Amino acid sequence: MARVCEITGKRVQTGNNVSHANNKTRRKFYPNLQKKRFYLAEEGRWITLKVSTSAIRTINKNGLAAVLKKARQNGNILV
Repeated sequence: MARVCEITGKRVQTGNNVSHANNKTRRKFYPNLQKKRFYLAEEGRWITLKVSTSAIRTINKNGLAAVLKKARQNGNILV
């Protein structure tokens, strides 16, 4: 499975390593993804999501149901 957050849609970005001599080589910036289980109280079940740490903070702040609803509207949700 790709390295993509199931809530925010964050994915791998590319850029350059830049040396002291200003040589540039390509590199990748990976999102900080964690596999986490959340309890979905409305359905009475556990779901496992591959989410970024910023998405975990958003879920803690706004609640799982609200975040899933918004992610479905944006088309980011894969579950």
